[in-house]
Amino acid sequence: MIHSFTSIHPEAKIGKDVTIEAFVTVSKDVVIGDGTWIGPNAVIMDGARIGNNCKIFSGAIISGVPQDLKFNGEITTAEIGDNTSVREFVTVNRGTAAKGKTVVGSNCLLQAYSHVAHDCILKDHVILGSYSGLAGEVEVDDYAIVSPYSMVHQFVCIGQHSFIGGGSKVRMDIPPYVIVANEPLSYMGVNSVGLRRRGFSNEIINEIQDVYRYIYQKGLNNSKALELIELELEPSKERDIIIDFVRNSERGILRAIKE
Repeated sequence: MIHSFTSIHPEAKIGKDVTIEAFVTVSKDVVIGDGTWIGPNAVIMDGARIGNNCKIFSGAIISGVPQDLKFNGEITTAEIGDNTSVREFVTVNRGTAAKGKTVVGSNCLLQAYSHVAHDCILKDHVILGSYSGLAGEVEVDDYAIVSPYSMVHQFVCIGQHSFIGGGSKVRMDIPPYVIVANEPLSYMGVNSVGLRRRGFSNEIINEIQDVYRYIYQKGLNNSKALELIELELEPSKERDIIIDFVRNSERGILRAIKE
């Protein structure tokens, strides 16, 4: 169903069973997948690629022009995966020449007034809390949660299954499976509750905790901690994910809990 009080470019590609409510604007270079709902007053701009069964709520702006002085009008996209909800007044900017696209994965929830800047890559099942903001080229891995009012510096990487406490200022990379909070932002422990909810066994959670004891509780620098982890702890999928994340972090990982 398409409401009569809309502005939809005739060349926009609209899938089957799409509902577009009143006062929506859809630009020319737009693709909207089957079963998606676009709420009143949403603006879907050139470069938007919206998947199947999404919900785009009132006042959201998808694929806005990047807020980057280096942007020179290049043709780029903002891509939203299937089954993702974009709540009221969320803004998702399209990419620049840096990556060519901004991506929000499938089954994500972007809560009201959150912002995703140019060239960010959000994987699946990510939650952005209300009023949180991601600067340009931030990467957020599967199942990560960024709580309300948090601010994430450009180029930061946020690991899978991590939880960032409300009102955080995220300046450094956040490793997988952890909880971070306080100011300055600090490691607060392993996200045990979230991991159990997602089917991780107590044995695996204990193994993750063993890895982070080397990184955060033994007074070691990262290089020495990784060396000992590989030497003394049995290989596992989760151990190796943590090692790879820390070793490949360009901004460096955040510090331990503030004493």
